[in-house]
Amino acid sequence: MKRKSCCIVGHKNLKPYKSDHIKASLEKEILQAIQDGYTHFISGFDEGAGLIAAEIVAGLKTRNPALTLEAALPYRGRIATGSPLFHRLLGQCSIVGVHNEEYDPFCIIRRNRAMVSLAQRLIAVYDGCPGSDVSSALRCAYAKELEIRIVHL
Repeated sequence: MKRKSCCIVGHKNLKPYKSDHIKASLEKEILQAIQDGYTHFISGFDEGAGLIAAEIVAGLKTRNPALTLEAALPYRGRIATGSPLFHRLLGQCSIVGVHNEEYDPFCIIRRNRAMVSLAQRLIAVYDGCPGSDVSSALRCAYAKELEIRIVHL
């Protein structure tokens, strides 16, 4: 049986006063995805929504060992971050994908497209900005006819 994959994208610079709303909404969407049969979660591991989602999935893995977490890093240098949370969560991934060797202005868009191509559902933390990396991932997901869930900022 093929596993069902869900990718999660979202904005990096989240307002601190919205963090509780974002965490609660992401957890609700992730739990719903699990209830709907999704067992593989792909996060971009970006600061903000990506790490929040990865932390939720990692926590749920302790109670549900069938869950897997994949890190989709936009470029190799992202691994050099000094964030202890990033490195702790990276250690809980069953797959770590590096989508570009070097940073360039389009590496995040390419990484998001790769995430969408591997998934059947997209959860997006989105502020409605039409020119953002998240809106690009949403356009790809709509074109691929993925199930789409949006956490509005």
